[in-house]
Amino acid sequence: MLRKVWLACGWLGIAGVFFLSLTPMPPQPFTFNFADKLEHGLAYALLALWFCQIYAGKARLRLLLLLVAMGVLIEYLQRMTGYRYFEYADMLANATGVMFGWGLAQTRLGRVLTMLEIILKTAVDRSIEAARK
Repeated sequence: MLRKVWLACGWLGIAGVFFLSLTPMPPQPFTFNFADKLEHGLAYALLALWFCQIYAGKARLRLLLLLVAMGVLIEYLQRMTGYRYFEYADMLANATGVMFGWGLAQTRLGRVLTMLEIILKTAVDRSIEAARK
């Protein structure tokens, strides 16, 4: 399994959420009312879905709780910046995203990393076989 690669990608995702949450002028991909709540939910859903593919059992539960705690922490850090806003609604959007990501992990999407590994292994095996001929 490419566990270390998947973990590194997940940690990059976490770093990206911290950066985008604490930067003074984050990009605004959506411009409708409450678009930021959608962005929060999507970001945390993707993180939860990603990490749920790596962790199982009690570790997965701890992970989900840590992601919710991360969403709360970021809101308090935003309050301290002086240029970002603290919102309970963002905390709720983050937690909702975590739960949505967990739900998605129970579907076929929860096996994407495993499927990618199978595809990569097959491609590598074929390349090795072709090189031997």
